[in-house]
Amino acid sequence: MKQAGNNSDIFSIKARLRRLKRDTNRWSIFTLAIVLFITLPVIAIAVKLLEGPGETWWHLVDNLLVDYIGNSFFLIFACSLLVLITGVGAAWLVARFEFPFRKQLEWLLILPLAIPSYIVAYAYAGVFDYGGSLDLIFRFLNLEFIRIDIMNKYGLAYVLSISLFPYVYVSSRAFFLNQAGNLLEASTMLGVGEFKSFFRLMLPLARPAIIAGLILVLMEVLNDYGAAQYFGVNTFTTGIFRAWFSLEEPETAVYLSALLIFIVFALILIEKWQRKSVQVSGNRASRYIHRKTGTRLMQNLKFLLVLIPVILGFFIPVAQLGYWAFLTAEQVFDFNFIQLSLQSFGIAFITSLVTVLFATLLIYFAKWSNTSGIKSISKFGVLGYAIPGAVVAIGIMIPTLAFDKWFIVTMDSLFGIKTGFLFNGTLVALVYAYSVRFMAVAHNPIESTALKVSNSIPDSSKMLGVGNFKTFFKIEFPLIKTGILSAMILVFIDVLKELPLTLILKPFHINTLAVKAFEYASDEMVMEAAIPSLFIIFTATIPVIFLNKLLIKD
Repeated sequence: MKQAGNNSDIFSIKARLRRLKRDTNRWSIFTLAIVLFITLPVIAIAVKLLEGPGETWWHLVDNLLVDYIGNSFFLIFACSLLVLITGVGAAWLVARFEFPFRKQLEWLLILPLAIPSYIVAYAYAGVFDYGGSLDLIFRFLNLEFIRIDIMNKYGLAYVLSISLFPYVYVSSRAFFLNQAGNLLEASTMLGVGEFKSFFRLMLPLARPAIIAGLILVLMEVLNDYGAAQYFGVNTFTTGIFRAWFSLEEPETAVYLSALLIFIVFALILIEKWQRKSVQVSGNRASRYIHRKTGTRLMQNLKFLLVLIPVILGFFIPVAQLGYWAFLTAEQVFDFNFIQLSLQSFGIAFITSLVTVLFATLLIYFAKWSNTSGIKSISKFGVLGYAIPGAVVAIGIMIPTLAFDKWFIVTMDSLFGIKTGFLFNGTLVALVYAYSVRFMAVAHNPIESTALKVSNSIPDSSKMLGVGNFKTFFKIEFPLIKTGILSAMILVFIDVLKELPLTLILKPFHINTLAVKAFEYASDEMVMEAAIPSLFIIFTATIPVIFLNKLLIKD
């Protein structure tokens, strides 16, 4: 009897091991399927490259490619310089010194992220144009108006920098607050001055945090289409649009997309390499930094220095748009505009649900597989955010268009049924593209909250015979719902602001606030673009406030 019992236990253990192996294989397959689903645009572009360049490719190489490369790298260099000075300087001042309204300016410095760069471009073009706000102010003061032409690559670099510097500010400020306390105390004890401590000690140690924010800025610079097109500056993104729509050369657009992907991934590799080269450890004792007060004159000077980027990056564009909105409200704000706004919000809401669902599945399928290799592969599912929107759109149009053509021919030849496109040019393809582009935006907050949940909690549930899905909904979901909610908000806002991807993939009968603002500006009706732009801005302030609360909590 005892032998029979031992055999029964052995068979039971073997059965559990087989079931565990079967479950591991199943979750691994599901994870790979999601990763393939998300990385399909890049795969499609890679496959399309094998077909060779289009007829206009060599003409583009001889006449335009140098311009695309030169302008893109100029923007990378100029924006890097400007955002480093503005972002790092503002972060150090609010972290190290005490001055009037410092607490208010800490979160006001994040607000420029709420305004898409193409909207900032429209606003500043109106400020400096003849008959613009600056011209009116000069006339009121009986002064001769000196026009500054910003409709060039230098003005574009300024516009992109003043709207994107908060990426560097946020990452730099977090480092200074969390690491600077003990380091500055040690520096002071050694008799090192404030100026030398900052440049010789704090800047080198803050390099990983600064570069991490800078990489985000550069990816947004390379993704920009609206501001570059409006200012008439040739970049890779405008070249992709021109090749696809004006020249009707998909192969040429694909080659440009591949070059842009190469540049973006080179930037990512540089960031990864430099992060490994510097390791800084911190502890709780180093989290508090003693702020210096200084004289009243120096306090006021620091206040003005920190206030300038807030005024340039947020208040001037919003004031200009508000003035235009007042002048054009009767022509723009009607029932059709309300319908357009609801349509935009609906698309953004649907996309946020779909993206958060796939991000959650990707995280937990990889977790349930218990395979280190699968967990590493799952990280490829979040690379879409590093790829410019125009490239994602091209990568999705290629397979969807090929499938739709095959489906139409098959249905006609086999059944004599005439069908239209199932995916290409539909809302399905648009939502899919948004999900690919913003998967990382949803993935990161969900993963960060999921990592805070102790493994012992779901493990105990599984030991009691409860399955993975039931354990998730009963135990883990209530613990990570704040991360899921924050992910939905962030994706919602990013979809609302996205322009190049939407321009390429949106169905003809569907429009968004971003596209409507762009259409007004492109038709020389920039004043009419103010109201849809303001709707985007005021909606986008929600994640900015949420981000500030996270920074305070951290």
